[in-house]
Amino acid sequence: MPCNPIVNPSRRTWEGGGGDSSSNSNNLNSNSSVQRRTEIGNRASPSLYSEWQEDQPSNHSIPTTNTTKFPRSIASSTRTERLLRERQLRKNSNISPTGTNSNNGNSAFEDDGDNGANGHMERGDRLPRRDEDDGYSDRPPGATNSKTRQDGRPLKQRLLVVANRLPVSATRKGEDSWSLEISAGGLVSALLGLKQFEAKWIGWAGVNVPDKPGQAALTKALAEKRCIPVFLDEEIVHQYYNGYCNNVLWPLFHYLGLPQEDRLATTRSFQSQFDAYKKANEMFADVVHSHYKEGDVVWCHDYHLMFLPKCLKDRDSNMKVGWFLHTPFPSSEIHRTLPSRSELLRAVLAADLVGFHTYDYARHFVSACTRILGLEGTPEGVEDQGKLTRVAAFPIGIDSERFIKALELPEVKRHIKELKERFSGRKVMLGVDRLDMIKGIPQKILAFEKFLEENEKWRDKVVLVQIAVPTRTDVPEYQKLTSQVHEIVGRINGRFGTLITVPIHHLDRSLDFHALCALYAITDITLVTSLRDGMNLVSYEVVACQNAKKGVLILSEFAGAAQSLGAGAILVNPWNITEVAASIADALKMSTEEREERHRHNFEHVTTHTAQVWADTFVSELKDTIVEAQLRTRQIPPQLPVDKAVEKYQQSNNRLLILGFNATMTEQVDVPGRRGNGQIKEMKLVLHPELREPLSILCNDPKTTIVILSGSERSVLDENFKDFNVWLAAENGMFLRLTSGEWMSTMPEHLNMDWVESVQLVLDYFRERTPRSYVEVRETSLVWNYKYADVEFGRVQARDMLQHLWTGPISNAAVDVVQGSRSVEGAAIDRILGEIVHSKCMTTPIDYVLCIGHFLGKDEDIYTFFEPELPFDKEVTGSGKLSENKACLEKRTGPKPNAGKSGSKGVRNKVFSLSSEKGPQSRSNNSKDWGMQDESVGWHEGSSVLDLKGENYFSCAVGRKRSNARYSLASSEEVVSFIKAMAKSYA
Repeated sequence: MPCNPIVNPSRRTWEGGGGDSSSNSNNLNSNSSVQRRTEIGNRASPSLYSEWQEDQPSNHSIPTTNTTKFPRSIASSTRTERLLRERQLRKNSNISPTGTNSNNGNSAFEDDGDNGANGHMERGDRLPRRDEDDGYSDRPPGATNSKTRQDGRPLKQRLLVVANRLPVSATRKGEDSWSLEISAGGLVSALLGLKQFEAKWIGWAGVNVPDKPGQAALTKALAEKRCIPVFLDEEIVHQYYNGYCNNVLWPLFHYLGLPQEDRLATTRSFQSQFDAYKKANEMFADVVHSHYKEGDVVWCHDYHLMFLPKCLKDRDSNMKVGWFLHTPFPSSEIHRTLPSRSELLRAVLAADLVGFHTYDYARHFVSACTRILGLEGTPEGVEDQGKLTRVAAFPIGIDSERFIKALELPEVKRHIKELKERFSGRKVMLGVDRLDMIKGIPQKILAFEKFLEENEKWRDKVVLVQIAVPTRTDVPEYQKLTSQVHEIVGRINGRFGTLITVPIHHLDRSLDFHALCALYAITDITLVTSLRDGMNLVSYEVVACQNAKKGVLILSEFAGAAQSLGAGAILVNPWNITEVAASIADALKMSTEEREERHRHNFEHVTTHTAQVWADTFVSELKDTIVEAQLRTRQIPPQLPVDKAVEKYQQSNNRLLILGFNATMTEQVDVPGRRGNGQIKEMKLVLHPELREPLSILCNDPKTTIVILSGSERSVLDENFKDFNVWLAAENGMFLRLTSGEWMSTMPEHLNMDWVESVQLVLDYFRERTPRSYVEVRETSLVWNYKYADVEFGRVQARDMLQHLWTGPISNAAVDVVQGSRSVEGAAIDRILGEIVHSKCMTTPIDYVLCIGHFLGKDEDIYTFFEPELPFDKEVTGSGKLSENKACLEKRTGPKPNAGKSGSKGVRNKVFSLSSEKGPQSRSNNSKDWGMQDESVGWHEGSSVLDLKGENYFSCAVGRKRSNARYSLASSEEVVSFIKAMAKSYA
């Protein structure tokens, strides 16, 4: 986590953590994994330089290959080597699926791509399977997934492809009879290349089937095609598909904005459509789960199913789930206008791998999660409470081999000959698009008009062929667009046409595959002027068919393909009519050598980055991501067994309760999904009002010792707990007292604090420059908190501030810079226990420990410190501490040579560490430095008084899904309920 620096007078390093989620941070939802603070001051525990390198503020780069920080044998080198090996194998074997057809621009799985081809398989055929000759037998969807084929060889892993529509057109012939036509679009072709998987398709068949006999018949017919239907009724389809998907998400993702609420309909609303959207996704999840078998890989597609990953993980948390978006993902400023913005983002984050066509879309997604949800963006993806959802770019391709081979077919050659004769003596410009608002057809035609105006000599030497495939013809906006295009075309043809020729040939229909390939082959200039496009595969198809002609591609910079084909294309802004017109002129005048060089670049990319490679890469990355996630993340702690914890509490004789304060015993401030609304309330920490009575009952029990552990300053704890008989550990253990006694310090008394004034000037300067940030002045530290500032700007300011500090006020001061506030580590806990044992003259061993709090990941040593089941020798060492615990602390605090700025200034020898190698005599000689009132307290008293059995230790993380704790609770409200249950046990 790239924030929260702390500066300590013992040395300068960068360290992660956050005490009990920092002293002034109540919100579990918005800040459970992101602590944006800079704290400067004394600390009770040493820091770790190695964490500085890992916790540097990230630049949110989204790699297309893994850069997760694992051992080299597990991480990027393995993935890179594997990808290189597989790429070489594919190249050597020259794998290319045959016998497939492409769908014209409206693949059931690629709502945003123009594939440009149109065709279907013969009636009654089923989806081709690459392993047909390998001894497989067809099995019904519910059949047992055996581990071997009929011939005894291993069974291939199943891949469940889930999309809104099946690649099937179903027509009912009778009560129990259906006719099916299967259209093989880009995704179908892609998955044919996955030879190591057995793919099954799950989706809506596109027809309403209300009766059970019809559903049973259609299910049986589709099973032969290896498809599984999801049955949606008309109302769900109307609100989910026509409503939320097409009228809300699709326009928003293409930067067209949200429709006005009054345009939806009198009985429709965003909320009702979103409810239908969630219901439809639940229905998809039910079908997937019913056919899922352990080990299956589930691949969800597109914006129709953004809620599906969460639904699937709710049913089986071990399910391997990937999600891919075929449209653009908008910037966070656009996405945040969506009423259901947070729910959709969190639902997608439930997936293990999230894929996009381009780096820009992936970056926008990570930015939305960071700015809207307050989560942490990393180079690998998005992190939420220790769970990493990997986000990466996977540019899709086409089945290039099919287009190349099609040019050799006699029918295509005949079409080519006819077109050459028809357009003899004229340069052919081509546009193939859906008749859609985002395709920029009016802008393209207007640019062509301007070109004709400025280049009179070309007027009878060029022709623009525009194929506009009709779509959503019943929608008024599309009807208006059709009329507008026809009007512009008519005007230009009337203005520049003659009796025998017209400059524009406009077709409001699709072409068959062979005719389209022929048109691609004879084109001199291809115009793709999309205003916003997920990928646009027409540009790929043209390049695949142009190896003889080597024409010029003019490509919109707002199409996803621009990032892949930018080297060989002329990139234009389609809104700039003058620029597009000039580009047409440049293309016509381009030399043969330049055209060939541009085409060579594009052709090489199209033929190597095929749809099959895309699918294989995504699925392989998904499998690798899951393996790495298992290595990277800790297990999710189970729910705290309240009844058992209360029962063991009552059976014990000497109990120790260590309770975090912030986000554990305070009220929740922020509302989920509305990040940043509780800043004023959060800055004032108040004990949850419902805890006063039960806490008093627990405190009054002489068998119970309670320690309130917090990053807050002493005055905050005094104000909240003055009426309770508890121990208070303030400022992350720097100060300790019993509420009836005086504060004592666990840090050296004689510290040089001359740096404070100059450092505070720097912090105040950045507070003024960073809206909604604030500075906390404590007795031993200074804190700059920028949690509520703009995320990206806050990180930039934090980096800038650290540079100012390192080169100025703290350049020669022995201080620590630490990311996030730190809770008390093992050494300080041992010290606190020793003081408590001595103060209470405790003779009965502590046989019950409850440690509960919202401690950040790097501060969870407190959980393992008390863990009775860890293998270690309970002999007290010369320093008075448990030997295993000391070894752990030494490992964390051991000096590193040349450690950044700290090492360069030679202040490592000034480190004051509670885990230093000083023996008892050294401790005695320096007892005054500890600020202790009684020098007779033994170092070993805190640890030797523990007599814990595993069944009597309850460590519990609050609001954290990944933790070293044994158990978890979701929020401070559950903590309140638990403490109430403990108090009621006295009745």
